[in-house]
Amino acid sequence: MPVASSEDIDAGVAAAAAAFAGWAHTADAERQALCNKVADIIEANSEELALLLTLEQGKPLGGLGSRFELGGAVAWTRATAALSLPVEVLQDTPEGRVELHRKPIGVVASITPWNWPVMIACWHMIPAIRAGNTVVIKPSSLTPLSTIRMVELMNEVLPPGVVNVVTGEGRVGGVLSAHPGVGKVVFTGSTPVGKKVMTAAAGTLKRLTLELGGNDAGIVLPDADPVQIAEGLFWGAFINNGQTCAALKRLYVHDSIYDAVCDALVAYAEKVPMGDGRLESSVLGPLQNEKQFDLVRELVDDARAHGGRVLLGGAPQERSGYFYPITLIADVDNGTRIVDEEQFGPVLPIIRYSDVDEVIARANASQFGLGGSVWSSDIEKAKRYARQLECGSVWINKHGALQPNAPFGGVKQSGIGIEFGVEGLKEFTTIQTVLA
Repeated sequence: MPVASSEDIDAGVAAAAAAFAGWAHTADAERQALCNKVADIIEANSEELALLLTLEQGKPLGGLGSRFELGGAVAWTRATAALSLPVEVLQDTPEGRVELHRKPIGVVASITPWNWPVMIACWHMIPAIRAGNTVVIKPSSLTPLSTIRMVELMNEVLPPGVVNVVTGEGRVGGVLSAHPGVGKVVFTGSTPVGKKVMTAAAGTLKRLTLELGGNDAGIVLPDADPVQIAEGLFWGAFINNGQTCAALKRLYVHDSIYDAVCDALVAYAEKVPMGDGRLESSVLGPLQNEKQFDLVRELVDDARAHGGRVLLGGAPQERSGYFYPITLIADVDNGTRIVDEEQFGPVLPIIRYSDVDEVIARANASQFGLGGSVWSSDIEKAKRYARQLECGSVWINKHGALQPNAPFGGVKQSGIGIEFGVEGLKEFTTIQTVLA
């Protein structure tokens, strides 16, 4: 990848700033049509992008891998293109008329991670340009190529300067976050880096959307059917090899069905093949990078040393690449690193409980609050418990099922701001109140 200099970053911001006036005043219907053309060109080139994504990220082409990610990117782009923010009339009386107008902010800096690099880039860029902003995107230095190519394609249909890309390591994101020509930063990544972005942005009081780390808890109530929920539990935890912010990271299971749930998960997980992402037979691939591989190995070793019982996996595969097998660990609890920290890999700790009210408190005893789930045959009871979880999104009998019309964002140290739907689109605007 190119490594951007400070001059390159300035040039990217300047190009976006020069394009902003014209783009912001483009008719709303035309911006909508151009966003749909972006979806068309991504879709038309999705197989090329999927292969590039597999080569640099590791996820398989098939299943819930690269083609799935490209499909999600197209779907989110079309859904966002369909949104609008009409003028709201707050008052219309003989005393006067009050209107609420939403205006684009200016240049938006997008800083994206390595786990879903194409789809998250669309989550950032499309609502930004739909609302009339221009963008400078900085992809992860671990997965820059698919984003560079996608931006190249987008520039075949968008006016010059509306979307720009600069690449390099963390320094580039820091420069963008502090840049006086940037009006908003949208960042997806770890909480520690999110705090650095927030600090850098404070100098010019930039608007922020931060989607940060998670340690999502799932709670299985005693009336759940272990076999029926096993598949949903598995993919809630292991989609993208566990490398997902809103994946199921710790599973609390009632004592009465604990062993049955463990057995059902092992039986399902044993049948999921892991291998080279270019092979159509592979359902999961390797971890993306050495740092994450080492962390997963360290957390599993620590859990074993503190009494954790490895039900499946538990040691790196003896093969080239960062392949760590699907790992299920029983008999661990809060206070163990594998429960308290975000593993971001193919490992799920399974924790026993006996009192539902007490386990809600244990689930909430975290600095994170991105997602959570409750599993039960009684939907209304599950909803009552779900509302007690301290997280931005909560699912019933599924986990991590994001959709473009459902607002998504974290509480506590899992982030600031909202993505998706009309509420997410509003995040890329400022309010102007007109009183007449």
